Amino acid sequence: MLILLPPSETKSPGGTPRPVDLEALALPSLRAQRARVLAALEELSTDAATAARVLKLGATQLGDIEDNARVTTAPTMAAVDRYTGVLFDALDAASLDGRARSWLGRNVLIHSAPLGPVGALDRIPTYRLGASTSLPGVPPLRRLWAESVSHALAEAAPGFVLDLRSEAYVALGPVAASVPSAYVRIVTEGDGGAVRALNHFNKHAKGALVRRLALERPRIGSRAGFVKWADAAGIRVRQGAAGALELFA
Repeated sequence: MLILLPPSETKSPGGTPRPVDLEALALPSLRAQRARVLAALEELSTDAATAARVLKLGATQLGDIEDNARVTTAPTMAAVDRYTGVLFDALDAASLDGRARSWLGRNVLIHSAPLGPVGALDRIPTYRLGASTSLPGVPPLRRLWAESVSHALAEAAPGFVLDLRSEAYVALGPVAASVPSAYVRIVTEGDGGAVRALNHFNKHAKGALVRRLALERPRIGSRAGFVKWADAAGIRVRQGAAGALELFA
């Protein structure tokens, strides 16, 4: 099983003084796109005023421009440790033992805007770039990434993909129809049985789900296998609209 996670806008600073190695990242066929986006970020950062406008940064966020200016030479750390926020706090990868972290490295990709999907243990720098940002000098990110990422995911030949990404990141690389997959929406059931999607708790539920999978490391090779595991784990999952799975938080 391959799990796709969205990134987070917030990130841990610092890392080991070793720059990002594009040759060492998961899905190596994306190297050219990665190099192009990183170069565009560094070029944009030579003009702080333009960078602040393009990235929609406030006065307290201008340090992010400095991060982008040295994105190819900055310290790096494992992607699953770099990202913070609700989802990654619930996952709490730093507290997992070596076997669980190794499982994350083998089974989880985190979809970043500048690098595409990277392995959970791939070493990445801190940066500022969202899925909807239009970078000068490169095509819109959706056009730059979508086809190449879809192809790279299919080329990786996962037996089954559990897609926990937000819709903005799905647009940057849909899972090909030829790849068995399930898109998961986190929902809750209100009065009268009405079902509604969650926001904040959506991210927490995704992080908690991946943490439990990393701890238990079940062998899941299909949508039915995931539903069966979830049922045994006391996690309520049902078929939703448009082929998605609804997971109740």
